[in-house]
Amino acid sequence: MQSGFTEIERKFLIDAFPDDLPLLHIQQVYQAYLSLDPEVRLRRAEQDGQDAARSLTIKSGSGLVRREVRIDLSREQFDALAELIPQPFISKDYRVYRLPGGLELECSLVDEGTDTAFLYAEIEFPSVEAAKAFPPLPLFKQEVTENPAYRMNRYWKETRG
Repeated sequence: MQSGFTEIERKFLIDAFPDDLPLLHIQQVYQAYLSLDPEVRLRRAEQDGQDAARSLTIKSGSGLVRREVRIDLSREQFDALAELIPQPFISKDYRVYRLPGGLELECSLVDEGTDTAFLYAEIEFPSVEAAKAFPPLPLFKQEVTENPAYRMNRYWKETRG
């Protein structure tokens, strides 16, 4: 399956996973980069210890609005591409929570147990207007949507490059 769309997303640093929002699901996510410019990401997700999804994603742009094309991969396709990447994949403890109004809060603990570990949260919006109108939640300590230092491809370059 292939999907392509404009992604409208705000990103925030957080100190902990929320404990006051309904939890929708938890996954372990592993991702690596085949290219940083253009951004070409390889990702595998596990849920309850079982493979949940494998994909190749190409992204362009930065900040609030980005273009994203995601292609689902078979296990064989994923494994063939993963062999091209000598560095260890980034690991994420990935949790999705329900927000009022039908939005979802995606939270990730990146590379837990390392010196570079950090937590962040993202919310995807149906429009730029909805994104700009959304009031930050109390658990957000800093918005980093427009800060390129907090893009995952940059984290990859700094920790795996």
